[in-house]
Amino acid sequence: MKLHEYQAKALFREFDIPTPQGELADTVEAAVNSGEHIGWPVAFKAQVLRGGRGKAGLVKIVQTPEEARTAAQAIFASDWKVRKILVEPAIAHERELYVSFSADSRTGTHLLLASAEGGVEIEDLARTAPEKILKKRIDSIRGIMPYQARSAAYDLGLAPSLAKGFASIIEKLYRLYVQKDCELAEINPLFVTPEGNFIAADAKISIDDNALFRHPEFEQDPADFDSDIAREAAVEGIPYLQFDGDISLMCAGAGLTTAVYDLVADFGGTVANYLEFGGPNYRKSVRAMELCIKNNPKVILIVTFGTIARADIMAEGIVEAIRRLKPNCPIVTCIRGTGEDKAREILLSAGLEPLTDTEEAVKKAVELAHIAYSTATERPTPAAASRQGGQP
Repeated sequence: MKLHEYQAKALFREFDIPTPQGELADTVEAAVNSGEHIGWPVAFKAQVLRGGRGKAGLVKIVQTPEEARTAAQAIFASDWKVRKILVEPAIAHERELYVSFSADSRTGTHLLLASAEGGVEIEDLARTAPEKILKKRIDSIRGIMPYQARSAAYDLGLAPSLAKGFASIIEKLYRLYVQKDCELAEINPLFVTPEGNFIAADAKISIDDNALFRHPEFEQDPADFDSDIAREAAVEGIPYLQFDGDISLMCAGAGLTTAVYDLVADFGGTVANYLEFGGPNYRKSVRAMELCIKNNPKVILIVTFGTIARADIMAEGIVEAIRRLKPNCPIVTCIRGTGEDKAREILLSAGLEPLTDTEEAVKKAVELAHIAYSTATERPTPAAASRQGGQP
């Protein structure tokens, strides 16, 4: 679960990480009034759950009410569906730093990343000069030690006058990261003011969905979802991405899903949605298919490779979902993994063709989608059928 910047900064203040005192505006006039209240110049920052706001022109420094009105109008009118703007004082600063914590599942540790060059180009820096990004692994039992925080500050070349404050920011961010069950806690940029103070100019927080039962204070705004179906899926704990094509994907695993998505595109098809059918969701066949059906897809394509998630259980659930929901579109299945032989028998007994090759399954789904599209476009409309003396 991703938090908006204003929500993340509220958490920062809870953990005594300094942030600008801003105001939230949901209209152009409210944004201008906030600028008047805070005092010019101010920063207008679109509140969206996507990166790249600055490069898209959704973060603007404005000096006057006239500039503010023009900027707010442009931000609200953008294609990013901006509903709120965070208005903050424009902070004078001498340099920008970067610091974040995330989990490293491979080693079972937490990963501290820090750089003396923060800002919007941090991703380019990671690609072109990775040696400028400091990496420290933090033991998940012991947590971050004070010497590690101080070492990070000095390794970045910070002067002693700044090192103590930066180390303090690192320790506070780590406490937030652990106590709030974050997948990511990031400050980029972390401003250093002419007076030598630190200000978190931006904030990015992502909460582990599996830990949300411990945090009733976090509730996703329905407006943050791409569709009502995506919101329903989130309530069910089912990862879901909305698209606008013809083939609804029920797949197990992000890697397999990415491959299937690419194959659909390569073979001339389009994807209506992706729904994560693996992991803890492989027993939610009925609900998963119900969400897919709401897209009115021309085909539902189910591709899985189950190890922990057993193929036979998935097949039983798929058959039960078809029996109960009676979808009016073809269903293509390619169920592989543990219990595969039994899964094949179950699918055959229900009149489904259990394919074993992913590319073959994708080709069939794309072909069926094209057939459905051709049939729909060739069928005359009711008005045309009436003019022709036939039935629609």
